[in-house]
Amino acid sequence: MAVYEVGPVEDFPVGSHRVVNLGKIEVGVYNLDGSLHALPNFCPHQQGPLCAGNTAGEWNCSIKTGWLTHYDRPGEIVVCPWHGIEFDITDGHCLSSPRYKVRTYSVNVVEGKVTISTDRAVASSKE
Repeated sequence: MAVYEVGPVEDFPVGSHRVVNLGKIEVGVYNLDGSLHALPNFCPHQQGPLCAGNTAGEWNCSIKTGWLTHYDRPGEIVVCPWHGIEFDITDGHCLSSPRYKVRTYSVNVVEGKVTISTDRAVASSKE
């Protein structure tokens, strides 16, 4: 497992997201109400830059809402800018198709620094 330090926690205010480089891959880091989440900047549909997309919520209509349309989870869904496919930032599942899913990465704050853990080594680039 590799652990990458991506910046001070102050660089990730509530409601924000930014793309960071982990060697050869890019990862979007999202702060949802103080909880940090990370997804690859890669849409499995046609390899688009997923984390360049807008964030949104989810429209629901069910017996729980009295069959009225209700907007839930604002900011917790990322929309791929290429084709509009939506993914849940918290767990990576696709809202429209179980065929697609993106991985999630473990994000922690250690001594005021945000770290991302991967389950495989990612070669770092030297610039």
